[in-house]
Amino acid sequence: MLSKRIIPCLDIKDGRVVKGVKFLGLRDAGDPVSVAKAYDAQGADELVFLDITASFENRKTLVALVEEIARNIFMPFTVGGGIGEIEDIRNILNAGAEKVSLNTQAVKFPELISSAAKRFGSQCIVVAIDAKKQDDFWEVFINGGRTPTGIDALIWAEKVWRLGAGEILLTSMDYDGTKDGYDLELTKAITAKVNIPVVASGGAGKLEDFYNVFTQAGADAALAASLFHYGRLSVKQVKEYLNQRGIKVRL
Repeated sequence: MLSKRIIPCLDIKDGRVVKGVKFLGLRDAGDPVSVAKAYDAQGADELVFLDITASFENRKTLVALVEEIARNIFMPFTVGGGIGEIEDIRNILNAGAEKVSLNTQAVKFPELISSAAKRFGSQCIVVAIDAKKQDDFWEVFINGGRTPTGIDALIWAEKVWRLGAGEILLTSMDYDGTKDGYDLELTKAITAKVNIPVVASGGAGKLEDFYNVFTQAGADAALAASLFHYGRLSVKQVKEYLNQRGIKVRL
């Protein structure tokens, strides 16, 4: 059995790490390079870097910042935000990222997923899905959670898998930043639809939340931000707890 991964996330706005609740009320959480180095030292399995306003502001990801982070850490990291073309993906990978995360442009141009997977390999292509519960389905949102699409997240997840995505980064907009635990219902529904790793995101607040998303929802990795940024828990604490409860992790 593969080890479960614990992944801190850096949401970047104006060159700083920020965090909000349900994608709103963003507040500063530090310098990206310093925060990344701290997570590397804590033994995080990977890092996710999301330039959260790039798509909304119609600009490219901050490549220079990606390069600086890559020079200062030794763990794999994924970069998303403002990536809309094959050339953007090449630039991000050349800057030192192991994977790119596609969201807004993947929804607008699904063929980008398949062409990117063929060019760079599925293992490099992550599709991020930001989903919010509506009456009878989970709706996909784009542009940093600002724009509803009318797309059913379960149908979209299966489609991106079929198109060649190597991983799904699934964020519950209803649970994001609440510390009420991961959205187990949504995560379980998505993991049942696809045969690629699913990274659960949104809502981590205590140690049990990580255990629950692995054992009850079938997630392959758990992502957290504010919980780690503000020192409520460390990556090491989470991994030691999971190990004690019989979850395979890399210590």
